[in-house]
Amino acid sequence: MKDSEIIFTVEEAPEGGYEARALGHAIFTQSESMDELREMVRDAVRCYFDSDAVPAVIRLHFVHDEVITA
Repeated sequence: MKDSEIIFTVEEAPEGGYEARALGHAIFTQSESMDELREMVRDAVRCYFDSDAVPAVIRLHFVHDEVITA
């Protein structure tokens, strides 16, 4: 059955750039820029799924941690 969308959490990588992990699937990719990340995620999704099962929408959920003093 084809999923209508797949969701990735996106975080800034400690060494710079970005890391994206799919929720519910074993897909991970990383890049140096946001434009490159979008292309890397698309490519990873196309490689992971059979051509008739590729989700119609890829959603990127950005996770940002902020630490403040108490």
